[in-house]
Amino acid sequence: MKIELEKPAQLINDSTFNMEDHYYNKVLHAQIHQSVKSFLNMDKERIVERFCHLNPMVNKNELMYWLTYKPKHIQWSGTDLFHVVNEKGTKKMVVIETNSSPSGQKSMPLLDDIEERGGYLRLIEKSFLPFVKRQRTILGSYAVIYDKNEMEASGYAKVLAQLVHEKVYLVQYFTEDANPSVRFHEEVMQVRDEEGNWQDIKAAFRYVTQKPWNRIPVKTKTLIYNPVIACLAGGRNKNMAAKAYDLFNAQLSMSNLKVYIPETINDVKLREVPLWVDRFGGHAVIKNPYSNAGQGVYTVTSQQELKAFMDIEHEYDEFIVQSLIGNYHWSTMHGNQKFYHVGMMPNKKSEIYVADLRMMIAATEEGFEPMALYARRAEKPLKEILEPFESSWEILGTNLSVRTQEGWDSETKRLKLMDNKDFNTLGLSLDSLIEGYIQSVLSTIAIDQMAVRLIGSKKTLRKKLFQDLNPDAALMSEII
Repeated sequence: MKIELEKPAQLINDSTFNMEDHYYNKVLHAQIHQSVKSFLNMDKERIVERFCHLNPMVNKNELMYWLTYKPKHIQWSGTDLFHVVNEKGTKKMVVIETNSSPSGQKSMPLLDDIEERGGYLRLIEKSFLPFVKRQRTILGSYAVIYDKNEMEASGYAKVLAQLVHEKVYLVQYFTEDANPSVRFHEEVMQVRDEEGNWQDIKAAFRYVTQKPWNRIPVKTKTLIYNPVIACLAGGRNKNMAAKAYDLFNAQLSMSNLKVYIPETINDVKLREVPLWVDRFGGHAVIKNPYSNAGQGVYTVTSQQELKAFMDIEHEYDEFIVQSLIGNYHWSTMHGNQKFYHVGMMPNKKSEIYVADLRMMIAATEEGFEPMALYARRAEKPLKEILEPFESSWEILGTNLSVRTQEGWDSETKRLKLMDNKDFNTLGLSLDSLIEGYIQSVLSTIAIDQMAVRLIGSKKTLRKKLFQDLNPDAALMSEII
């Protein structure tokens, strides 16, 4: 997608939904796998019964309470999960990060062949519109704003226009645009139409992912799905997410539930990074806390990779360092055990690849529900022994997004669908999906509760508390 700066907001006059415009080509004729279909059709009672049967120490009532939780700020999320195992054969779904503007629909086979709008319709109909109806809104139109993933953003806009029979605008909103077609006037979002007039927006579906806090304020009269506080509290802030998980895990301890994440060290200065990498045995993951789409993530398994990271000119003052999940022979020891990738099923060359699982969920009247799933495999297969010159990122990195001079592109050759062809190669089961869903719900609630803590009585950011929890001057300078 080529970035067109200063492009006016597009009024959706033709709301015809064409599958070719909103799904990857490989999805158009894909048939959803029966296990995935069964998972998406399971009610919460069955999910709780199955999970607690396999995890008998978990409190059923407590789990049901969280699955039907009504979030205040983060209504929609996408969790990236790794399927891991330890030397005793214990398998877990581990949360890598939770995104507050997630992709997924364009990669999701249809649950019902007759309904071509698929998850776009489910999310707008079951989550976005009920969320809007519960709130008191100003007069104005609807908007879908985005800075990447036009394929999905436009799909949501088309479906929204079909359902509301009101004006719906689709508008780009890039951080590098000096004269954007979105502005905030007295806390009201306005978009500039093709005639150059500014239109008030009563409710916006936000797919702005790159530093949204540098152009969208925390407090707005326009209803935003999701608001920027969801990003600052953990949806686009890995530093705050790790702290949110810790706080929520303390709350969950009596029910034997937990958000599983790699061991994480927060608030690490650049000069301290080598010390923590050494503490993890030379195998670690270093992250820019505020990046997304696989950018700003560095896997370190050698001194060469550590030096390459240290030589980069970095934008922020703080990093997080996490234990590394790789092959059994070069994963980080976590406590008294070592988790490593289950990986995909061996191919014809007996190669095993790393793959992640993206679980998109949304809050509905009945609680959180899964909306879309897909997987992504790494570029190169796992190895028992890594040579010092080898790139561990090519073996462990799964994200498909690539930043180019013309915008964002996607390496779809590594995309794995939830269809009859791909699902059986992923090494996942129905129980893996159930556990991944529960982990996604718990991680999202953790971030929502952190967002609640960070909003003051006047619905503004509690800056002193935020600075204490996230002491990064470079980030604070970006928040409008």
